[in-house]
Amino acid sequence: MPSPPLAPDDGPIDIEHLRRMTLGDVHLEREVLAMFSAQAASLMGTLASLATDAGALAHTLKGSARAIGAFRVADAAGRLEAAIQNGDNPAQALTELNEAVAQARMTIDVILRRS
Repeated sequence: MPSPPLAPDDGPIDIEHLRRMTLGDVHLEREVLAMFSAQAASLMGTLASLATDAGALAHTLKGSARAIGAFRVADAAGRLEAAIQNGDNPAQALTELNEAVAQARMTIDVILRRS
């Protein structure tokens, strides 16, 4: 089931959701986005091997993504988590998650380059 955004989603990162979660603190927004980007890159590297803890890692990524408003990442991570739990082939879900993470990280890079 898709994550329901609390505000209209304009892209890979729901900026209004992020602002609510960080209480409008721009410095905290930037810090949280940088941490998410690094965490997502690390988790995707581990998830690519579909290690025995891949379901738990997908769950972690899902929660982190929801917290910053990366709802597409959260939904894709949820699909991967479900595929692993159900014993289904996770290849398509992993591909979708990889694409969603790449889009989110590109958006984060743009945000972090702003002064």
